[in-house]
Amino acid sequence: MVDDEREPPGAGAPPGNAPRRLDPVALRRLRQRLWRAGRAPWLHGEVARRMAERLPVIKLRPALIVDWWARLGDSAEWLDAAYPQARRLALEPDGAPALPREPRPAWWSPGRWRGGTRAARIEAVAQSLLTDGQADLVWANMVLHGADDPAATMRSWLRALAVDGFLMFSTLGPGSLPQLRALYAERGWPPPHAPFVDMHDLGDLLVATGFADPVMDQETITLTWPDADALLAELRTLGGNADPDRFRGLRTPRWRSELHDALQRRADATGRIALDFELVYGHAFKPPPRARVAAQTTLALEDLRAMARAGRRGGA
Repeated sequence: MVDDEREPPGAGAPPGNAPRRLDPVALRRLRQRLWRAGRAPWLHGEVARRMAERLPVIKLRPALIVDWWARLGDSAEWLDAAYPQARRLALEPDGAPALPREPRPAWWSPGRWRGGTRAARIEAVAQSLLTDGQADLVWANMVLHGADDPAATMRSWLRALAVDGFLMFSTLGPGSLPQLRALYAERGWPPPHAPFVDMHDLGDLLVATGFADPVMDQETITLTWPDADALLAELRTLGGNADPDRFRGLRTPRWRSELHDALQRRADATGRIALDFELVYGHAFKPPPRARVAAQTTLALEDLRAMARAGRRGGA
């Protein structure tokens, strides 16, 4: 694996802040297949490690972490290392297979009586059961490119956070898989994947959703494989094609053989085949609510308390 610092092209990005054009039925099937796989893709774990390297810049020490779509995010190791005392909710969408429960220590175990054992601090929860406004950190690793409406997903993140809580997320950007798109275009085939959202549009969406102080960053990594079979096998672990304009029928062995041979011809002098992936990282904070100036203003009691707390901090 080789890091590549080139600025990736914006090809394949959806226009502006519009919802992405995705086939909802295909997207649901892809998610179910990934959840049933039993383990997250290797790339997800690598991105989790890289995202965790950004945590030291955040001074807040969260007491409650919501690990958004935890099974696919593969971030438990890094979150537990960064915040060993935090309670972590492993959140999964409704309908996803349940996460396996970690065994509780035996009653005679010293760890049980020290309080705050790791198993006791981790809890699996369905998305519909999440309580609003409780999380100090929403962590969403490699989730957003699987959302048909990124703005709606961001609104869910904002609702989950407490005031002054922060969001950390990663996703694939439009600079991903340019070699594969070029190969398909050369043969007149429909697109190989749905378009990804540009980093700048994601930053604008964060602000429009209500987040404060968004910071966006990106990097491009190049992965290589020894042959086309290994490449295609790993791409399948990352998802599939939910683009509405994709080829809808079953592909033939002849077509797969042509794809295999076309990929193999792109091998470099060492015999390896390369694909680029643009990784987009973002973090932002949930600001205190602001009262709208009007002749008569109505505020929820909890919003009023949050504004008062923010005012005391600002005057300190």
